[in-house]
Amino acid sequence: MSIPPEQHPVAVLQTLLDEAVNIDVFPAAQAVVLHRGVQVFGGVAGNVRGDTRFDLASLTKVLSTTALFLRLWTEGKVGPDTLVSRFFPNTPVGDAGATVADLLYHRSGLPPFVPFFAQALTQHPELLDATCPSATRARVRDEVIQAAAHTPLAAPPRTRSAYSDVGFILLGEILSRAANAPLDTLFSRHVAEPLDLTARFHRLTDFPADALPAPTGATRPREPAPGQETLWSNVPTQPTRLGEVDDDNAWVMDGVAGHAGLFGTAVDVARFGQAILEGCSGKHSALAPGPLWHRVLATDPLVEGSTRSMGFDSPSKVGSSAGRFLGDSPPGAVGHLGFTGTSLWVDLRRSLVVALVTNRVALGRQEVRIRDFRPVFHDFVVEALGLTATSQGTHG
Repeated sequence: MSIPPEQHPVAVLQTLLDEAVNIDVFPAAQAVVLHRGVQVFGGVAGNVRGDTRFDLASLTKVLSTTALFLRLWTEGKVGPDTLVSRFFPNTPVGDAGATVADLLYHRSGLPPFVPFFAQALTQHPELLDATCPSATRARVRDEVIQAAAHTPLAAPPRTRSAYSDVGFILLGEILSRAANAPLDTLFSRHVAEPLDLTARFHRLTDFPADALPAPTGATRPREPAPGQETLWSNVPTQPTRLGEVDDDNAWVMDGVAGHAGLFGTAVDVARFGQAILEGCSGKHSALAPGPLWHRVLATDPLVEGSTRSMGFDSPSKVGSSAGRFLGDSPPGAVGHLGFTGTSLWVDLRRSLVVALVTNRVALGRQEVRIRDFRPVFHDFVVEALGLTATSQGTHG
C-alpha cells in the first residue's frame, strides 16, 4: 500500500484502513491505539461509526472468559489447579485429570473444533425461528455443554498445545457454575461495568432492541471456514438476523459462550488492553492484583514451544499477526485474534495497546487477506510512533 510521504505519521493508519476497505479486505473497521495510557490514534473506515459494535468472536476468550477467571480467582472461587472433574465428573477431560489451567493454556487435549450446532439444528430446527421458546434454547444450550464435556480427547492433558474452542466452552460454564450466575451477567458485573465497556453478549432469548452492529454472515448456519468443508452436511439453512453472533456453536448456546459471543467496539478492546498494562504495573486493577496478572500472562511452563499463556497468546517467531516489532523485547507482548477479523495486541515494554476490529467475514469466510493486513498495520503503528527501538518504551 502506498502512503503519501507528506502525511502526518499517525494518519498513515487511517489511510491503511481506508485502502483495505476500498480493496475489500473487509467492509468496515475501527482501530484504537493507546501509548502509555493516552489515545494516539482512533480511526473508523467503511459504513460504521465509532460506537458501532463489532462481533468480537474469540476476543471473547480474553475479554470475558479469562477476565472472569481472574476475578473469580481473586475471590477464591476457582483457580488454576481447580479440577475440571469438580464440575464435569465422569467425562473424558475430567477423568484425564485436566485442570482449569489446562483449559486456559489450550493444553487439555480437547480438539480445536467440533460442529455441535449441526446436530442441534438437525434435531431442533425450531431454533431458526426468532420466536423459538426460551426453554428450548436453554435445553439446547445444556445439550451442547454436555456434548463438549463428553468430547473424546485428542491427546493427554499437558502433552501439547492445541487451540481449542471446545475447552473454552467448558471453561465458560465452569466459571458460571463457580459463581452461580449466567456468563453474560458475570461479564456485565465484573468486567464491563468496572472497565466502563459498552461490550455485551447478544442473548437470543433477550435480544437487544438496538442490536445494529457491523454485519457478518448472512445465513444460519454460516458457510464452513477454510478446512471445515467436510465436517457437516444436510443442515437446514435460512437467513439470519443482523446482530446475532456469527459463531454457530455460540449461536445454538443462545449467543452466550466462553469461546465467542461478545459484541463491542475498538474502544472497548483497547480499554481492556490498558487494564492489562495497569494490572501488570501494580496499579489498582478492577479485575485482579498484579501478581495474578503476571501469573496469567506468563508463557506455559509445561509444554515446550507453546506461545500460550492463560487465555492469551504471544507473538510467534515467524509470521506473527503482531508484525515484526510488537513483543520483540522482554517482557514481550500478549494478545488474541478473533475469526471475524478482530485482534488485540499489548506490548508490555512499550506500554502500547493496539485494538483492531473488522467484519471481514461479511465478504465470505474464504476472504483471508486480513492475515496479511494485520502485521502490516501493526508495523506501521510502531513505526509511526517512532517506537521501533525497544528502548523507547518502558514496562508500566
